[in-house]
Amino acid sequence: MKADHTSTSTGEAVEEALPRVLIVTAVEAEREAVLRGLRGSSRFHVIAAGAGTAAAAAGTAATLAAGSYGCVISAGIGGGFPGRAPVGSLALASEMIAADLGAETPEGFRSAAELGFGRVSVPGHSGTVQAVAAALAAAGLTVSTGPVLTVSTATGTAGTAAALAARHPGAVAEAMEGHGVAVAARHFGIAALELRAISNPVGPRDRAAWKINEAMDALAAAAAILLEVL
Repeated sequence: MKADHTSTSTGEAVEEALPRVLIVTAVEAEREAVLRGLRGSSRFHVIAAGAGTAAAAAGTAATLAAGSYGCVISAGIGGGFPGRAPVGSLALASEMIAADLGAETPEGFRSAAELGFGRVSVPGHSGTVQAVAAALAAAGLTVSTGPVLTVSTATGTAGTAAALAARHPGAVAEAMEGHGVAVAARHFGIAALELRAISNPVGPRDRAAWKINEAMDALAAAAAILLEVL
């Protein structure tokens, strides 16, 4: 019994010495899936900040202002671009892009960056992205790495999906919060990541075909790997 107690105490001391990690989800179901994978680790703080960029940014900023963290992760389910991130797999962002922040013009969509209104992309910390991707793959999980698009209106047509893919070559997934989380993290000088479990393809909406439960299970499995690599 004494040896077990010593081992547990040592593990707890090591965990307490490592930087805390903030994980931001949109809804409670995603938060519960992440917590299931984290198995009670006190080093990870998981919040459900709400859907959309504004709620994600506000919730992230408020939490970062109240505590000390070494890394922030936007996590949840999302849509995968066909041929790049299949349903049931994971997508890890090399960069988080506000894909529909801009203006329509006679020549087509122009991003806020093209209009001179500032950046629309926040890169993930490359070393951490690579380490997490390698750990997920080593655990037998299917993971794609590339730009993850943040949109205010989820894509529902093949035409919009094609236009987004053309504007952002290599994009692997879309969701609604990653860029907001990343902007808040950047304000505090903290590295940000985005991790998505794919529940549906980007394109025409067919809710009956979505694999939400499978995506939640993939999200929980990925969270368990975060324990080992962050």
